[in-house]
Parts: sequence; structure tokens; C-alpha cells
Amino acid sequence: MKDIENNPATLDRLGIWMSGLCALHCLALPVLIPLLPVISSAFFAQVWFERLILSASLLMGAIALFYGASRYHGRFYPMGLLALGGVIYWFKDIFGHHYEPFTIAVGAFLIIAGHWVNMRLCRRCKCCSSTVLATHIPVGSSE
Repeated sequence: MKDIENNPATLDRLGIWMSGLCALHCLALPVLIPLLPVISSAFFAQVWFERLILSASLLMGAIALFYGASRYHGRFYPMGLLALGGVIYWFKDIFGHHYEPFTIAVGAFLIIAGHWVNMRLCRRCKCCSSTVLATHIPVGSSE
């Protein structure tokens, strides 16, 4: 946890990577299934597996965004981007299978945008020094 305290963007970067990998999984799956039947890639096409990956990504995102808002910048609206992206992603087939890639891309974009905005806000907060984050004095401290 020491690395996270010294660099608040660590969780956001991890969340961006997880969201990107989740989107890559969903977009590449139609290509991989016909190419890799020998290794039973149908396991990865199960709805529960996709929801498990998405849930892990959203959980990591919620932790990162809440941590950034509560400890550094005090703004919670990036969590709205994360939530909206998660809902769109969760219900990716609501418009039919033909529009799934589009809804996946929109959902992933919103999740990544939430992390990106959170990183920007953490970098710009007045209580943080850009050179040494370890000397950070929490908001509300008398020092």
C-alpha cells in the first residue's frame, strides 16, 4: 500500500489496464473462438466469466476513484463515469449482437475516462507536491 500512498495514480493505471484488457477480451473473442478450439476457449466466452472480469475491473475502479476523491481532490464525479461505463458494458447486448462491439467500446471508454479524469484531478490538487508525494499533508490537517 506504500506505493499507492506515494503515487495515487497507481490504482488508476491498474484500472485503465484492467478495463482495456476486458475490452480487448470482449472484442477479440469472436476471432479467437474459431482459431483456438483445441484449448477450449469456449470457457472464456461464458457470460459468468465476462461478468467476473468486468466486476473485478469495476471494483478496482471504484477503489481507485474513491481513494483519489476522499484522500486527494474531493471530487466524486469520476465515479459517475465509471458507473455509467459499467452499466453500458454490463448490458452490452441490449441493442443486439450487431451493436455489441460499439457498446463495449463506449463502456470501456467511459470507464477509462473516469480513471483518466481521476488521475488528472489527483495531479492538480493543491495539497500535493509534484516532486514528493510522501510529504503529503492530508486535507483538514492543522499543519
